[in-house]
Amino acid sequence: MSKIEKVQRWLADNGQDIALISNPKTIQYLTTFYSDPHERVLMLIVFKNKEPFMFAPALETEAIKDSGWTSPVYGYLDHENPWKIIADQVHARNTAEDQIAIEKDALTIDRLELIQKCFPTSHFSADLTPLINNMRVIKTSDEIEKLKIAGKWDDFALKSGIEAVKVGRTENQVAAELQYALMKNGIMELSFPSLVQSAAHAAEPHGATSNKKIENNKLVLFDLGTVWDGYISDASRTIAVGKPDQKSLDIYHVCLEAQLTAQAAAKPGITAEELDKVARDVITKAGYGDYFIHRLGHGMGMSEHEFPSIMEGNKMQLQPGMCFSIEPGIYIPNVAGVRIEDCVYITENGCEPFTHMTKELQYVEG
Repeated sequence: MSKIEKVQRWLADNGQDIALISNPKTIQYLTTFYSDPHERVLMLIVFKNKEPFMFAPALETEAIKDSGWTSPVYGYLDHENPWKIIADQVHARNTAEDQIAIEKDALTIDRLELIQKCFPTSHFSADLTPLINNMRVIKTSDEIEKLKIAGKWDDFALKSGIEAVKVGRTENQVAAELQYALMKNGIMELSFPSLVQSAAHAAEPHGATSNKKIENNKLVLFDLGTVWDGYISDASRTIAVGKPDQKSLDIYHVCLEAQLTAQAAAKPGITAEELDKVARDVITKAGYGDYFIHRLGHGMGMSEHEFPSIMEGNKMQLQPGMCFSIEPGIYIPNVAGVRIEDCVYITENGCEPFTHMTKELQYVEG
């Protein structure tokens, strides 16, 4: 059964007539075609018992056909009303329109109101998002192979970044070096903007790479990823420049123990919250529990953050084929920040990482 046929079966089983799919990543997952339409409209319309169609800006229609999509595709010009054209195509198929499912996490209120005007008698209460999440959460062997290749290039990028670290260089300069190394090898797309954070700046888990200069005797945190054939990698390493103080070294080794312990515990049957607790207990026992301020991990695949979250409160049992990050962190304001991360996939009796760079503390000459 194809992915779109699974959506059609869900529609039939849940009393829904049509699915209006608007998340570009969901469309890519179901069709292989990806584009970020920005302010324009890209949509996949799936019927429970009729052939689906794609709707896109006119400038995208040929690319959709070239991607291998063989069902109808309709385009619109910027001055045209896209919602009316979608409605006209639905009406022309003489199909039931009473119940229309949407992705509630992807459709804005503004756009929903515009669609409702074109389908005034329809109901939009059904949420397609849980179905898509559950379809995407178990990766196929083909998807895992793509993730492995993305992981290989992440290892290369980390190595290139670490080699670029020098006292006096800025974080931005180091990030530029690793990104240039990737580009020279034909890897043009990153999972997210590369993070290089040094010294106390690394204590900001969502801080951005900056013009701060690398200092001697401090830690430097890397968090970056690459994209291979639509699938992403994501890994973090923290290294030492010169001889950091003992406090910085202590939090590094605690974080490393937490990461290694959790990765060893990841296997089928353990729940997401239990795995989070494995890492959190190590950090809490060492006295740094208040400085581990985010979940242990997140799902990954076509997006850097996917379902499920590896965190307290999530009782979902891990299953073979699930892919997610294991990334404990310790962030002490005005002192240092450490994060160590591999993304892994669950096997029949454990897990395997996509990235393989050593996690032992690496030292760069100051």
